[in-house]
Amino acid sequence: MANDTNRLAGTAYLSVDGTTYMVAGAFEYSPAKVTRETLTGMDGVHGYSEKPKAGHISATLRDSGGLSVASINAMTNVTVVAELANGKTIVGRNMWTVEDQTAKAEDATIEVKWEGLSVTEQ
Repeated sequence: MANDTNRLAGTAYLSVDGTTYMVAGAFEYSPAKVTRETLTGMDGVHGYSEKPKAGHISATLRDSGGLSVASINAMTNVTVVAELANGKTIVGRNMWTVEDQTAKAEDATIEVKWEGLSVTEQ
């Protein structure tokens, strides 16, 4: 198949420590290192505050028969790699899962979010 350089979206392949997971949808990531908030007073805009922010990778995974929700919840210090339709590879190192991971029987999905100190785009 020819390489389609115009394709920008539509597919995502995800692995954690080398194990591949089915991505049902809602893939997103943020390599941001800081979050900023504008500081205003009664007399105008004063500037902004800046705080450190963990990078994140999240996706809705398909709950296949061999998938263990408990093992996802136990993930700490993992490497998450995603390959996107636009040619980017997203790498999160030393990541951990946050929030609750709940399996939904209606459509066999699990929403998962990893956070960590390093998320990069390659």
